[in-house]
Amino acid sequence: MKSKKTRILLVEDNLNLGFLTREFLETEGFDVKIYKDGESGLKAFNEHTFDFCLLDIMLPKMDGYQMAEQIRRKKPDMPIIFLTAKNLKDDKHKGFQLGADDYITKPFDEDELLWRINAILNRSNSKNTKEKITSPITIGSFEFDAGNQMLKHKNELQRLTERETLVLQMLNKNKGNITRREDLLEEIWGENDYFAGRSLDVFIAKLRKYLKPDINVTIENIPRVGFLLNDK
Repeated sequence: MKSKKTRILLVEDNLNLGFLTREFLETEGFDVKIYKDGESGLKAFNEHTFDFCLLDIMLPKMDGYQMAEQIRRKKPDMPIIFLTAKNLKDDKHKGFQLGADDYITKPFDEDELLWRINAILNRSNSKNTKEKITSPITIGSFEFDAGNQMLKHKNELQRLTERETLVLQMLNKNKGNITRREDLLEEIWGENDYFAGRSLDVFIAKLRKYLKPDINVTIENIPRVGFLLNDK
């Protein structure tokens, strides 16, 4: 099924559920390593190579949110799905604020988990294939190097995450015209729902912060429609 198996880091303190999930995913062709607490899971992430992370939130020693923050610092583009019994809106919002690609509440259907993992991997592979940027572009006084996920202003460099890069690319592609929310969500998140929308808003806020040094570069919010990038 796969010439090179996708390596998944699964951190779950319920070992029965963890073993069942690992067994299921391994029958689907994945290579899964399981750890029962946040500290051992993060240690494994730092010492080995993984392609995907499945994190419980309520973990001993270090919770899933803290793990995700540490993982994002080391590898901003690492796909992360939270698997958790915490199903309050605020919990999900926090998960997406940390850059999670998805959030699945327990109990979950194994086939649905598989579909979501594959959807994220397919989007990631598709983006990596089609995004071959030959040279940086200019946005106001910034130099935007999408290929290297870098935003440069004078001598200041800002490393962007994959999603920050993709959002800025789409906004720049339509510079001076509205980029519709639904197009951003469907193209980058693969779905258009409340939680993906909140996640998009977080990324827009981050990009505005990065672009703040040039007062002529703005990302205007067009209520209920989308966003407008200007660099007059």
